[in-house]
Amino acid sequence: MKALSIKNISKTFETINGPRQVLKDVSFELDEGQCLVIGGENGSGKSIMMSIIAGLENADSGSVEIFEESINKKNTVKKVGLVFQEAETQILGETPAEDIAFGPKNLGWKKPEVNQAVSTALEKTGLTEKKDFTARFLSGGEKRRLAVACMLAMNLPVIILDEPYANLDYGGVKQVNALIKDLKSQGKTVIILSHEIEKCLALADRFIVLFRGVKVFDDIPSKILTTDVEQWNIRNPFNSYTKVEDLIW
Repeated sequence: MKALSIKNISKTFETINGPRQVLKDVSFELDEGQCLVIGGENGSGKSIMMSIIAGLENADSGSVEIFEESINKKNTVKKVGLVFQEAETQILGETPAEDIAFGPKNLGWKKPEVNQAVSTALEKTGLTEKKDFTARFLSGGEKRRLAVACMLAMNLPVIILDEPYANLDYGGVKQVNALIKDLKSQGKTVIILSHEIEKCLALADRFIVLFRGVKVFDDIPSKILTTDVEQWNIRNPFNSYTKVEDLIW
C-alpha cells in the first residue's frame, strides 16, 4: 500500500536578484516499507523537498499526502520523522533515554507507555548500553541513531535522513547503513537525501535525481549504471562496478 504521494510540488523564493524557483512540478509516490534515495548536487532542491514533506515548509503549489493506513493511530500530531544533517541539533535531553522520552511525553503518553517506547527504541537502534551516557558526547553515527530512536519511539511511519553520512568515518557510515537496513526490516518507509549516493544506493528500492529543482531521473537504482549522472553534477561512483549491489558498505 502507498505510504505517501507527492503531486506537482513547486516552490519559489524571493531573492535580491529576483524570484528563484527551487522546485518545479515534482511528483512521485512511495510504498510502505520502501527506501528511496534522492540524489542531487547542493542547491538541487533536496532539502526544500524534505522540509515540505515533513511539514516544515509550505509548497507554492501541489500536495503532499501521507496515507492513513501508514499512520500510527495513537500519534495524530506528526506523521514524518526528520533527521537533520547535524543530528546533534535535535538532542533535547541530557541522556539518550531522556532525549527519546521527550516526544512521547509531549504527546501526552502515560509513563508506562513512555518507558516502553524508550526501551524499545534504544534496543532497535543499538543504544541500550549508552542510555545513561551524556548525549552530546556520543559519536556522529550514534547521534544519528539517537535521532532515529526518537522517531521510532513515536512510531512515525516515514523517516527522512538528510545527508546522513556527513562528517562520518567508515565505521560511522556502516553504523548508519545498518540502521537503515533495520528500519526497512521494521516496515518503515525511509527517504535518504544525499549527494554521496555510492554509500546508500545499494539499500534503495528507488532512486530519484533532482537537478536545479527538476526531477530528471526516477527509476530502480540499477538503471543508473547506464546513465550519465555527471550531467547532473553528481560524481559517478560506478565506473568499476557491474551492479549496484557491489557498492554495499
